[in-house]
Amino acid sequence: MNNCYVYDKPIGFFDSGVGGLSVLKESIKILPNENYVYYGDSKNAPYGVKSAEEVKKLTFKAVQFLIDKGVKAIVIACNTATSVAIVSLRNKYTDIPIVGIEPALKPAVEINRKGKIIIMATPMTLSEKKFNILMNNYKDTNDIELLPCAGLVELIESGIIEGDKINFYLKQKVGKFINQDISSVVLGCTHYPFIKNELKNILPKYVPIIDGGYGTAKQLKRKLEENKILNSCSTKGYIHIYNSLKKNNIIDLSYKLINY
Repeated sequence: MNNCYVYDKPIGFFDSGVGGLSVLKESIKILPNENYVYYGDSKNAPYGVKSAEEVKKLTFKAVQFLIDKGVKAIVIACNTATSVAIVSLRNKYTDIPIVGIEPALKPAVEINRKGKIIIMATPMTLSEKKFNILMNNYKDTNDIELLPCAGLVELIESGIIEGDKINFYLKQKVGKFINQDISSVVLGCTHYPFIKNELKNILPKYVPIIDGGYGTAKQLKRKLEENKILNSCSTKGYIHIYNSLKKNNIIDLSYKLINY
């Protein structure tokens, strides 16, 4: 990559909707002086119930959108899209760093607590080969419980991140584990951190809730350093948000979630 004038170009973030904003928030904490362009494909959300081929096609389209915006690096802030498309993306776009995300199973294992590691994710993420390779590294020595959460992304996409509806959904999903030993809960979809507070109200207070946003932000910083394209400005960067729905309410929700 030509480093001339690259440092002040924006970093592109992509998700199937508003979920990747949870990863963007972590990146802003670590890299506040960077500029960001975020693209959410809420028109086609959720990705977690689509075919792998359809997810791949949509992901490539979104990445091209970001490249056309002149980004210097890309974060696939979607577990499903990462599982399906990250290898192919890196094979095609060889001159730009592309960072993906995956369920934070390793940090959950390293906590080394007694009980089940519950992984909440979309059906697609849990069925993909990439995740199963990751899980196979730990399943013989850890009690891993897969918890597909169809329908949760749709609630969050509509702006429902707290209240009775979310509370009822989560109780239906995790309620059966409440009286069991729980090592931790892994949020394996970038939408899910936005309902973490509601989840805390249901789970025992001692249960750690883990997501991959912070680790992804740290990896992004490492890649920028390796490529010598960190922004050297001392002022806070800008954030531009785009969405395939092209409606004001989804943009308004996106900025609200950034500050949530």
